[in-house]
Amino acid sequence: MALVQKSPAPDRYKAEPSVMTALRTPRLLTREVLAGLVVAMALIPEAISFSIIAGVDPRVGLFSSFVMAVSIAFLGGRPAMITAATGAIALVIAPVAREYGMDYFIATVILAGLLQVILGVLGVAKLMRFIPRSVMVGFVNALAILIFIAQMPQLLGVPFMVYPLVAIGIIIMVVMPRFTKIIPAPLVAIVVLTIATVTIAINVPTVGDQGELPKSLPELFIPNVPLNWETLTIIAPYALAMAMVGILESLMTAKLVDEVTDTHSHKTRETWGQGVSNMLSGFFGGMGGCAMIGQTMINVKASGARTRISTFLAGVFLLILVVVLGDVVAIIPMAALVAVMIIVSVLTFDWHSIRPTTLKRMPKSETTVMLATVAVVVLTHNLAIGVVVGVLVAMVAFARRVAHLVDVERTVSIDETVPTAYYTVTGALFFASSNDLTTQFEYAEDPDRVIIDMSASHIWDASTVAALDAITNKYERQGKRAVIVGMNEASTNIHARLAGNLGGGH
Repeated sequence: MALVQKSPAPDRYKAEPSVMTALRTPRLLTREVLAGLVVAMALIPEAISFSIIAGVDPRVGLFSSFVMAVSIAFLGGRPAMITAATGAIALVIAPVAREYGMDYFIATVILAGLLQVILGVLGVAKLMRFIPRSVMVGFVNALAILIFIAQMPQLLGVPFMVYPLVAIGIIIMVVMPRFTKIIPAPLVAIVVLTIATVTIAINVPTVGDQGELPKSLPELFIPNVPLNWETLTIIAPYALAMAMVGILESLMTAKLVDEVTDTHSHKTRETWGQGVSNMLSGFFGGMGGCAMIGQTMINVKASGARTRISTFLAGVFLLILVVVLGDVVAIIPMAALVAVMIIVSVLTFDWHSIRPTTLKRMPKSETTVMLATVAVVVLTHNLAIGVVVGVLVAMVAFARRVAHLVDVERTVSIDETVPTAYYTVTGALFFASSNDLTTQFEYAEDPDRVIIDMSASHIWDASTVAALDAITNKYERQGKRAVIVGMNEASTNIHARLAGNLGGGH
């Protein structure tokens, strides 16, 4: 007899090409290096903008982006994904810096990182499968709206020249990609507007006005907060929200990169890796962050990067650009960054989701879930709360839809020796669908023998067993006998375990 040798199963998490392959191949290495440089240049304006949204010095966002990009290159579960300071995280923890100061702000970031590590070890990444697409769309749309709203302080009560500068910046970023995508359009807009304001001496707010830029490398920062219950009650709600938003956005981005590269990522490793990166970011005075959808797409789609080298170099180049060219960065007009963030907002929003044709085709429940997610996020300015509410609304909508798919058919046979009523129950039986089950039987009119056929249904919970108990008890009180037949193995097990032991059925 011939022996068939099984080939070992491929490692679904193995990165292709690997870091060693890229280091040995000049063409691949060049691609990774240039991708890292492009991402670093594109990161500077966004890191500064997100720092301002969070209400902290630009150095906080820049240091955070450097620490997180470098650390996640070693720790993360998704090669080539970019992690840095983000608008979503900035929006969540901005109130801490505003109301309690910098020490509490950094303590919140460190606690959020610790929570992410714990959640990662507990396997929370597996729960991503329970987040419906409509909640994802609502999440993205709400993020876009919040980023746009966050620009209002830089657009209201400012010199008139800010408005034409913002308009020019937007035009550059819309038009330029049609001709070339080699250099990031946001970087070109920032350079053009900076040169214009300096040469023409236009007096508008600059990055330097927002806070001092770093002149040195990040230093160890231990937050000076009392280690007591009161501190925990202040920072814990914000830390939990930051942890959840960071995990959600990072895993959503990882899923997107998986699709683009046709590879798998290690979601659990990515979750705890984000946590460690956030803790390191906090201990070096950073504001924390998560995966960045926009920068990751620049790295993977526009630049063609596939390894951890590009992520690592994005962080290294970012630090070199900021520390060496800090004086240049300080003269960038705020109008340029506002223009960048408006474009980020417009590109982030899923415009397809609100087209009349899409809304007409989409089930009303799906649209309701998306709108509920957006409304809650915009009202609370908390992406995590919006996602939780969106999932709850989706669960209720799903339960209602499935509940209506249960059907009970009745036939009566009088040809047999003993007249018999046959009931065929079809569908998934759980709390929402089984509540009305007892009302679909003709207890008084049925003959003495009743057979309930469950072969086309499935029992999911105790509510259904209680309903079946109630049905058989009602027939007994009428002096009739009801027999349940045809249950599958899982339904038989739950029914055998709970029938007659639930205390109901009257």
